[in-house]
Amino acid sequence: MLKNTFLTLFFAFTFIQCQSGESHSTNDVTPIQDSISDNSVPEVQKEVTAGSARFEEYLPLLEGKTIAMVVNPTSEINGEHLVDILLKKGISIKKIFAPEHGFRGKADAGAIIKDGKDIKTGLPIKSLYGKNKKPTAADLKGIDYVIFDIQDVGARFYTYISTMHYIMEACAENKKSVIVLDRPNPNGHYVDGPIRAANQKSFVGMHAIPIVHGMTVGEYAQMINGEKWLKNGLKCDLTVIACQNYNHNTFYELPIKPSPNLPNIRSIYLYPSLCLFEGTVVSIGRGTSTPFQIYGNPSYQEGDFNFTPKPTEGATNPKHNNKNCNGYSMLNIDLETLRNERQLNLDYLIDFYKKMPVKAKFFNSFFKKLAGTTQLEKDIKAGKSATEIRESWQEGLIEFKNIRKKYLLYQDFE
Repeated sequence: MLKNTFLTLFFAFTFIQCQSGESHSTNDVTPIQDSISDNSVPEVQKEVTAGSARFEEYLPLLEGKTIAMVVNPTSEINGEHLVDILLKKGISIKKIFAPEHGFRGKADAGAIIKDGKDIKTGLPIKSLYGKNKKPTAADLKGIDYVIFDIQDVGARFYTYISTMHYIMEACAENKKSVIVLDRPNPNGHYVDGPIRAANQKSFVGMHAIPIVHGMTVGEYAQMINGEKWLKNGLKCDLTVIACQNYNHNTFYELPIKPSPNLPNIRSIYLYPSLCLFEGTVVSIGRGTSTPFQIYGNPSYQEGDFNFTPKPTEGATNPKHNNKNCNGYSMLNIDLETLRNERQLNLDYLIDFYKKMPVKAKFFNSFFKKLAGTTQLEKDIKAGKSATEIRESWQEGLIEFKNIRKKYLLYQDFE
């Protein structure tokens, strides 16, 4: 089994990390070391427990309080949605905030999410991926705690961390408290990519971090607070409920797909590298059964694989709809090989660009936002190698990693 292949040293940090002005915790926490020893690798991997399943740590905080939830289909515990569980436990949930893809998670990437009402519970749903991406004071009126419980995949352009930023900012401005129920990061075993430039800030690049940040949402929330990234340097009253039996070398296969076009662990591993194609003329398989595992273009004359995108749930108007695309499949690459790369693979993008018969319109304006810099496109057009391009990132990565260390809740991969 793949899980047994990735047996590593696991540490259970069973603490709650809180931040309200000064950082403090309910237990004494030893600072995380820079490296770990392989001498204590356990024979049997312990089951990872997400923060949402540690009821004893956060239910006491919710007694007598009114709650809003930032959730989607990944907010489950053993197949049951957290909203339903908390309602059964008598928690007073008043509202659901819906991020990209919606509360039920069926909307296309980038599709506007509308306000509405949850059919099952009758709870009002307020969109955070439409006209407003940040809750208003009226949205938070009468709310004591906002709970964030969404599975992330560890890439800067995966927008759930941007939603979390705006939740924290709105709560800081309106003196509300935030609880982040932490979940493992399946791409938390490395850090890589260019640091987002100041002039490329967008909803797919809120902060000056690399494409792959190597942090859980709980750790990232602490960084947002600690680095004073909220408007006017505000700090949110933040509580993070940590996972158990997880560290940054843990192999974690998500029990439910995190969004419509990331159907499995292979697509999640490939996502940070292949998502850059979204800013080009190349399809990454939206509208097929294997998105983010194949890529191609109708005009491409190379490759050993072809596919035809068609409208599907979560991709109602895919790039190159109903056109035959020539390109490549990643379906036969060993999963362990993908995981052990521990870096973005720029060769896919560089090689495809070199072999495209017409290059003038290969990149579009979205590429700069995804890359977080104008330099990557320039370097590829100039014919630089992946090694040369990667070298230009190193100074920024070293600085980011030093900052990142301050906010880690779990043993690191180095």
